[in-house]
Amino acid sequence: MGSLFNSGVDRAARRATILANHLIQPELAATSLLSASNCLHYNAPELTNPASFNTIHLRQILDGHHVETRDWLFKLMEESPLFCPKRRCEGKVFVTPDYNATKEQQREMTMRRIEFLLNNGVFEGWLTDFSAEATLRKFGLLESLGVYDHSLAIKVGVHFILWGSAIKFFGTKNHHDRWLSDTEKYKIRGCFAMTELGHGSNVRGIETIATYDSSTREFIINTPSESAQKYWIGGAANHATHTVVFAQLHINGRHEGVHAFIAQIRDSNGNICPNIRIADCGHKIGLNGVDNGRIWFDNVRVPRENLLNSVADVLPDGQYVSSIKDPDQRFAAFLSPLTVGRLTITAEAVYISKVALAIATRYALTRRAFSVTPSGPEVLLLDYPSHQRRLIPLLAKVCAQSCSTNFLKTLYIQSTPEANKAMHIYSSALKATASWQNMITLQECREACGGQGLKTENRIGILKGEYDVQCTFEGDNKVLMQQVSKALLSEYLAVQKKKKPFKGLGLEHMNGPLPVIPADLTSSTLRSSKFQTDLFCLRERDLLKQFVEEVSYYQAQGESKEKAFLLSYQLAEELARAFTERTTLQVFLEAEMNVLQAPLKEVMGLLRSMYAMTCIDEVASFFRYGYLSVDNGAAVRKEVVALCTDLRPHALAIVSSFGIPDSYLSPIAFDWIEANSWSNLSSE
Repeated sequence: MGSLFNSGVDRAARRATILANHLIQPELAATSLLSASNCLHYNAPELTNPASFNTIHLRQILDGHHVETRDWLFKLMEESPLFCPKRRCEGKVFVTPDYNATKEQQREMTMRRIEFLLNNGVFEGWLTDFSAEATLRKFGLLESLGVYDHSLAIKVGVHFILWGSAIKFFGTKNHHDRWLSDTEKYKIRGCFAMTELGHGSNVRGIETIATYDSSTREFIINTPSESAQKYWIGGAANHATHTVVFAQLHINGRHEGVHAFIAQIRDSNGNICPNIRIADCGHKIGLNGVDNGRIWFDNVRVPRENLLNSVADVLPDGQYVSSIKDPDQRFAAFLSPLTVGRLTITAEAVYISKVALAIATRYALTRRAFSVTPSGPEVLLLDYPSHQRRLIPLLAKVCAQSCSTNFLKTLYIQSTPEANKAMHIYSSALKATASWQNMITLQECREACGGQGLKTENRIGILKGEYDVQCTFEGDNKVLMQQVSKALLSEYLAVQKKKKPFKGLGLEHMNGPLPVIPADLTSSTLRSSKFQTDLFCLRERDLLKQFVEEVSYYQAQGESKEKAFLLSYQLAEELARAFTERTTLQVFLEAEMNVLQAPLKEVMGLLRSMYAMTCIDEVASFFRYGYLSVDNGAAVRKEVVALCTDLRPHALAIVSSFGIPDSYLSPIAFDWIEANSWSNLSSE
């Protein structure tokens, strides 16, 4: 027995010695065996890819506003230890959140970063300055926060864009005076309780009840069922002291629809208030720096003055008053300010696509794979036509969507009744399209970086989990696109009824003659802005007409208008996409036409043509309904390849124009060999 035991000990000792020899190698032996081949060395892409145009000018077009302010915030975060700076690639600094931390640690770090930003004046004027300049500054800074960390942007966005904007737009002067300044200074911490376990996109269907008690002049807010619990409420689990809660208003047995109320959920010491129950939503696939929570209200009483009453009010005696008599119009007016949330999601989605494309493109300009001749050098990834095809069309799309995002911001700050109506439609369309496209871009860029795309430090993989939520929050994308089609249907029917021309939403092209598409499409024709605009307008025009006819057909068969609309969902989806892509193309073309510098104008033209050709190549409706022939489809596909070749020399300059500082990219965007060297292990 003893000899058997001793032999086991001897075997364990021998294994330990072998493992130690593997792990503790002399440094000389480790380095002397690793010599670089002729192909495997890093050359900065700037050395062989000079810009043919002024990248600052393109950045000004894509960012649209507050370029210097964005750069100030980027630098402020980069220089603070709170933002986890790490030195990699021969001393190059990168900043990124520590995703290895627990959700509790991530939440704590998010709040510490917010305190740092507050103390450095980042949030100054975000709620107390109502000017267009202050609004655009806020948008630019919020987008920059999202480049660093989505959790940080969402946590700030819930407080300012959701809670703060609700006070600002749903409330009146008394609410502004009482809440806005304290919100801006974080003396109170707000959240936004709209979504319920049983109702998300269908706001009309929420179950939480607010009953007015005229004897005490209070509203009694109650969660009547488990499906009525408020769910996914950012900030609720740990930090928020107050919330805007959406509930069905009841007065003397009469139902007045959904309204918004201010309720306190924690005291100044962080203790949960009486008759409030709060639970954590738990760990998520991303955004673990945000404390999403669930809230139950057990007959919570709030003062009458806590009703946000810009649209409707309740007098002390219980009389309900509103200048908007129609309940549907009142509901629409009530929710119209929420479009700002969709605007910020659109902008952040576009910015994150830029981050991923900047990383993947820079990597493709320095990483080689395979040789085309037996003794020749390996080929750069971006010199393979297939790799160009996967990345360069995405560059065109993100540039086009940058311009449409700026168009959306311009519309938002106009704040006219006409602009507000259009804002709902455009924000729904562009939010859905940008967030979907962001996920496509992140996946393509992840794959384009191979195994390196899986490493958290290289950002792209982790960003997929962080930004996936954009496709469903602030409105499920499918639902939003159906709302776009429904609005276009209403617009069409109203024009037909009034017998007046189309005006607004870019539908003026419907007033003219039907565009004629040439049968023979040469390269010159395909790149013509007139051809592209005519084709996109023709598709939208025809799909709108088909959609109206199909809905009318179902109604004639005895279906309700709503059921007829639901049965026509395929045409509705195609129409919404046609509207969005036509809008984006026209906005991008306008930006191109305003460029004065010839080299940049040429590149903008190439990008615009690539955007148009890619949309055509991806969408079956151009061929399904006969706008283009099969032969024309083949010509379009060939043109995409030709445009990839033409844009390849400009790829680095385009991603440099995105204005993402080096420290917000990743090691594989630079000297990825040095970043992965033995000597760099201590910095990982």
